[in-house]
Amino acid sequence: MSLGRFAPSPTGPLHLGNLRTALVAWLWARHERDGFVVRMEDLDHMVSKREHEVGQLSDMRALGLDWDGEVVRQSDRLDGYRSAITNLERTGLVYPCYCTRREILEAASAPNDARTRGLYPGTCRTLSPATRSAKERSGQPFALRLRADQLRIEFTDERVGTVSGVVDDVVIQRNDGVPAYNLAVVVDDAAQGVGLVVRGDDLVPSTPSQIALAQLLGLRVPRYAHLPLMLGPSGARLAKRDGAVTLGDRLALGDDLASVVGFLARSIGIGSGPTSPSELLVDFDPAQLHTDAFVMTDDQIRRPLP
Repeated sequence: MSLGRFAPSPTGPLHLGNLRTALVAWLWARHERDGFVVRMEDLDHMVSKREHEVGQLSDMRALGLDWDGEVVRQSDRLDGYRSAITNLERTGLVYPCYCTRREILEAASAPNDARTRGLYPGTCRTLSPATRSAKERSGQPFALRLRADQLRIEFTDERVGTVSGVVDDVVIQRNDGVPAYNLAVVVDDAAQGVGLVVRGDDLVPSTPSQIALAQLLGLRVPRYAHLPLMLGPSGARLAKRDGAVTLGDRLALGDDLASVVGFLARSIGIGSGPTSPSELLVDFDPAQLHTDAFVMTDDQIRRPLP
């Protein structure tokens, strides 16, 4: 059986945009009579907290979303990621990167080919043996990157359509030795049998790299459906500073759960009033989902929903 999934990072309360993604991912999976799983992307132990996980799961349950099996945590799956990294190293497609974040940002701001703008500039890809040896002797920490060699991947997104992009030399292991997101998410989706990934369209640019990693590792490539984001009144990404943007905020403002679900559904093009996920499922049609971002107004954020 194929699965849908929702995979938040437990770094704080889910905001309305996160909850909308969870709702659509649940609806789509149940519409296709598939299972639905939840995975906590908690590799960053500095900001990931178990209390945030508890709160996120509580909010999902409150809205009427359920899932199959136990919640999976990436922090419990390090051996699988390291095995995948070892497999990539054996193919010669991995190289150490000694660049700091500042160095990468400065290099990325320099003029370059439009096809590769925003990608890793390749500073460490062609280091001479002598330079690399000197850096190793100095004890300078390094990340591991995929040697993608400007590979281009084309895929068909369920909502965005045909997407073509250059594969980045993504980090697969951070310089603190922790496996990186792009590697972990690919390994996890394959291991859990995820067949459809529903997530925000801000992640479209990283998808070619994830598809390439799956192919190199001999793993199944899922279907992708990238949803337009929910934005704050300024047009920027929705954030706590905008006001009542979490479920707790909305309930404190006077909204009930059915009104919140109904609002989330209408913001993406489905439903017509206060409702529940199970009611939305009856007539759910992925083709009806909006493809444009939804910008919340000041009234929607600061007053109870109509």
